[in-house]
This record gives sequence, structure tokens and C-alpha cells, in this order.
Amino acid sequence: MTQHPPPGPGFGPPPPQYAPTPPPHTPQPPYAQAPQPPYAQPPYAQAPPQPAAAGPDFLAVDKRNAVVVDASGVAFETSGLTVEFRWPEIRGVHYRASPDGKALMVAVVHLDGRFYECVVEARPRTRLQEWFPQLAWVLGHYRPMG
Repeated sequence: MTQHPPPGPGFGPPPPQYAPTPPPHTPQPPYAQAPQPPYAQPPYAQAPPQPAAAGPDFLAVDKRNAVVVDASGVAFETSGLTVEFRWPEIRGVHYRASPDGKALMVAVVHLDGRFYECVVEARPRTRLQEWFPQLAWVLGHYRPMG
């Protein structure tokens, strides 16, 4: 049987002289404690769905992307990934036609200045002209000017 040398520094527990010692004035909790509450969910974890208050909503959808504006805020879905922005965290919402006139471009400006955009193809092209007044009305309901 081959004998291996003891592990080098960095392996195993630290020597006792390096173990942290508690401050003398702090009482140590007993080992048998009540169960700790579970860790809080990270901020990116999805919150359980909340019923939105009654109000108008807007939906533009194509094969890959979608834009939803409702009482809770603005949501973008792009290739199966959804990002939701609640009204209190939104600085502004902008929209326009794409340069070729075939899609709706919607942008959300976050309070911290970050900018998010979603592009939804309008098929038929006339649908774009239907979306503009609907989107303007819904945004005006939730974010009145002035």
C-alpha cells in the first residue's frame, strides 16, 4: 500500500489558531435553535401571479415576440423569455414603427436609466396602424401626461 504525504496548505479545516473567536460580550446562541426561515427568493425569481386591477390592456403579438401593457405594467416576451416591468419602476414607455414600417417597436426606460426594447412584427401591415391608437390610449390611461 502506497502512503501519500499529508495534504498541503489550503486543504482541510484551518488550524485552531486561525479559527475566528466570537467577541467576549456577545452571548452565543444555543446549538438547538428554532428552525431558520427559508432563504428569501432572489430578486430575479418570479413572484406569484397577482390578479391585475380592472383596466384596459394592450397586446401585440407575432410568432416570436409579444408586448403586453396592463394595470400591472409592461411585459415583453422575446423568443420564450418574459421580462415584466411594474409601473413604479418605469421611467417611460416609447413606441414607434420600425424603419421598414413592418413592426411595432416598444421601449421601456427603467428608473435607473436602463433601456429595454421589444419588436413585434405587424401582419398584415395594416395591423400596425390599429396598434398605435390602442397603445396610446392604454398608456395614457396608466401614465397620463402632465
